Amino acid sequence: MTVDNKKHWETIYKTKNPGQVSWTQETPKISLEFIKSFGPSKNAKIIDIGGGDSKLVDYLLDQGFKNITVLDISAKSLEKAKIRLGEKANKVTWIVSDITEFEPETTYDIWHDRASFHFLTTAEQIKKYMKTARKSINTFLIVGTFSKNGPEKCSGLEIKKYDEKELTSEFKNGFDKIKCVTADHLTPFGTTQNFLFCGFKKQSR
Repeated sequence: MTVDNKKHWETIYKTKNPGQVSWTQETPKISLEFIKSFGPSKNAKIIDIGGGDSKLVDYLLDQGFKNITVLDISAKSLEKAKIRLGEKANKVTWIVSDITEFEPETTYDIWHDRASFHFLTTAEQIKKYMKTARKSINTFLIVGTFSKNGPEKCSGLEIKKYDEKELTSEFKNGFDKIKCVTADHLTPFGTTQNFLFCGFKKQSR
């Protein structure tokens, strides 16, 4: 992503509330189900890539998870999440970064990415993402992208759509697929977006 992309997302989060953006979810059901299926301890280190002001962090805190990190290219999105969480925000590590430029200072037991990966439309961007993922994930990876039945663009930006075979192929060098599911996301505008979610386990070296 470029500096222009950062400006794009900062503008989105400064000018729109959750009811005005398509990705808003009241309950991130599939993400929570995947995380639960991994059987993590409450001390598991979980990072939400492109988490913005998603409510996944709220649910993870309520479930007693103690090591949560939320990363987003937009500082404004994280600011909104902090305001919503109030005192609880102090229990979370917040990182403002473009995922393709992210240099983790630690490793993570669970890497969750709902709707960031599909914004990477060039081979170079995907290569950078994969390098960081392979280096910083201890065990599990969850990726949610638009399926082949999903929209062509999101928030005015080009995206890359995937089917199960293609998404699995992108992650084959480092990760083994556990399972994939497709699901319709109902936007605040009453439209439907079809998503593909895949869970992976890091390959043992």
